[in-house]
Amino acid sequence: MVASAFLPELWTEILVPVCAVVGIAFSLFQWFIVSRVRVSSDQGASSSSSGGSKNGYGDYLIEEEEGVNDQSVVAKCAEIQTAISEGATSFLFTEYRYVGVFMVIFAAIIFVFLGSVEGFSTENKPCTYDETKTCKPALATAAFSTIAFVLGAVTSVLSGFLGMKIATYANARTTLEARKGVGKAFIVAFRSGAVMGFLLAASGLLVLYVTINVFKIYYGDDWEGLFEAITGYGLGGSSMALFGRVGGGIYTKAADVGADLVGKIERNIPEDDPRNPAVIADNVGDNVGDIAGMGSDLFGSYAEASCAALVVASISSFGINHDFTAMCYPLLISSMGILVCLITTLFATDFFEIKAVKEIEPALKNQLIISTVIMTVGIAIVSYVGLPSSFTIFNFGTQKVVQNWQLFLCVCVGLWAGLIIGFVTEYYTSNAYSPVQDVADSCRTGAATNVIFGLALGYKSVIIPIFAIAVSIFVSFSFAAMYGVAVAALGMLSTIATGLAIDAYGPISDNAGGIAEMAGMSHRIRERTDALDAAGNTTAAIGKGFAIGSAALVSLALFGAFVSRAGVHTVDVLTPKVIIGLLVGAMLPYWFSAMTMKSVGSAALKMVEEVRRQFNTIPGLMEGTAKPDYATCVKISTDASIKEMIPPGCLVMLTPLIVGFFFGVETLSGVLAGSLVSGVQIAISASNTGGAWDNAKKYIEAGVSEHAKSLGPKGSEPHKAAVIGDTIGDPLKDTSGPSLNILIKLMAVESLVFAPFFATHGGILFKYL
Repeated sequence: MVASAFLPELWTEILVPVCAVVGIAFSLFQWFIVSRVRVSSDQGASSSSSGGSKNGYGDYLIEEEEGVNDQSVVAKCAEIQTAISEGATSFLFTEYRYVGVFMVIFAAIIFVFLGSVEGFSTENKPCTYDETKTCKPALATAAFSTIAFVLGAVTSVLSGFLGMKIATYANARTTLEARKGVGKAFIVAFRSGAVMGFLLAASGLLVLYVTINVFKIYYGDDWEGLFEAITGYGLGGSSMALFGRVGGGIYTKAADVGADLVGKIERNIPEDDPRNPAVIADNVGDNVGDIAGMGSDLFGSYAEASCAALVVASISSFGINHDFTAMCYPLLISSMGILVCLITTLFATDFFEIKAVKEIEPALKNQLIISTVIMTVGIAIVSYVGLPSSFTIFNFGTQKVVQNWQLFLCVCVGLWAGLIIGFVTEYYTSNAYSPVQDVADSCRTGAATNVIFGLALGYKSVIIPIFAIAVSIFVSFSFAAMYGVAVAALGMLSTIATGLAIDAYGPISDNAGGIAEMAGMSHRIRERTDALDAAGNTTAAIGKGFAIGSAALVSLALFGAFVSRAGVHTVDVLTPKVIIGLLVGAMLPYWFSAMTMKSVGSAALKMVEEVRRQFNTIPGLMEGTAKPDYATCVKISTDASIKEMIPPGCLVMLTPLIVGFFFGVETLSGVLAGSLVSGVQIAISASNTGGAWDNAKKYIEAGVSEHAKSLGPKGSEPHKAAVIGDTIGDPLKDTSGPSLNILIKLMAVESLVFAPFFATHGGILFKYL
């Protein structure tokens, strides 16, 4: 194949970094607008002098309308925001110290293992897929893979940290804007989410692009070696995401469960009541788990999908003919995604204005629909200008002829499958629909029936997403083999900036409601923040659905790249080596879930005991005349999560190394396939069950319909049963479920990085049996 892409190489080298820079600039612009909301005693004056009524500037405050205008409330908001920000920062710095040690040790393992493939030789070697050419030595792959790993890890850590700082910067501002109207608060929360979304998507793309070009200086025409080394970038991103998700998930749920069990059930006080000693830890947890962990998670998905596509492309006609533009097709998709998401964001912040509570959820869902529709057109443009009309894709030892329109359909099927998974997730987790309402109704007869209905809902919610993933795999693999699957995953992640904005909006709104309660704001303001939070709960579940669906496609694409790189042409499930791998692999998500669930339970137990102790021993705490010891609860969550995140992390990181070294690549192939198949099912059901229980509780609390009113009010027996269900679901939806998608991706990308080592030295047990 000698045909080349329509877009010249020079334009590609300009367009990709420019789109990334535009994304970063847009995120900074959104941050600037959010920063105009002042958290100070002159809040009312500064708002009124801003001029104009767009986005709420110049609007009266509720307190001014009611003749209250108590500036001490603003000072209280600032104080609470500072406490949450300091708690989150302290936890992340503690976590990152431990993670930093791991990063150094694992980077050394990568270098030693990959360097030993050829005995640390510095001589060039025959290329794996074309022995007539010479490629760089394995030692070079070891060194550059290690550098890529560190870059991916650092980018992932920064993504999570910056997301957390943005969220804690915006939460009190959202609360203060709620005094002017629900639309004003919505815009602040959404703009803040957009800061994180665009910053993460654009910086991930820019770092990957710069890394490729710097590595190319050394590798030259050896694109096979170059993109094998780049896979370390995905491994670094996902390994940090694992610890961020697990550690943050244990932190947030330990605090949440402790606060709910003692506060709501035993003491019958509202959520986020300042008398509850665990309330600050709970709000800190929203940021370190749902913001920092989730940001690192989706960055890892993006990095791995890009790496999988680049590895396969490097041994296809794109790499053979050195067509740089076609080679960068995955990066062009991501670049177009940033521009599309930029346009989409304007629909929520500038083109339309939210004026009523009922408009919040449709506005967020419209973001997904608009971005998907526009992105379809964007993919068509990228496919036309970035790909030759016909080319070949590597397919397990052969070259498959593919047309550019077929690759366009591969990306689109992933993009639209993501939308389908999102809306199915919404149907099963939103209290606007019958599944969650049925779960709420089951609370009439107690917690047991609530748990039964919730579990049944979670299992049933797996059906349509699995069919959507299956169709995506069949179509994309039929058209373009494993490269098609990889770009389908990128299609699902192409609107990651919008997805992250919607995802981050949820915890920001949740924190805003907590601050309103703790600052003693009026019931009207709390109603507005509750409405924002309820919409955020549903969109958070949709975000988890996207993450899990894309993880399935990413994992399969990485699996294909691994078996090709390790020289495994077929994975025969009838051979003992593979079947034992399948069984063990299918068991791993259960083992991992058991560890994370028990970790949350252990940490929550300590939290419950501490909260009970304070209520029982601090005079005047229940009456509101004494202040609780928030710091002790924050310390309990921090210590427990740091300690408890290590065993699950070791399970995931060590399994591929142990299996590959002792049992070989065939058994490892079985382990990867087994963990993918069972992990996706458990992740979807766990996330949706937890989301349904959470929104069933909120359905009863809100009491917006006659049916909901018949189950309430707060403190009624059905409400207490709903709180118990929500408490059980917390670790399912925020710790185990979201972490499982990292498990299946991380083991696959780790296997790909170490594939040369396993192919050379692996299977030592079978060699002597």
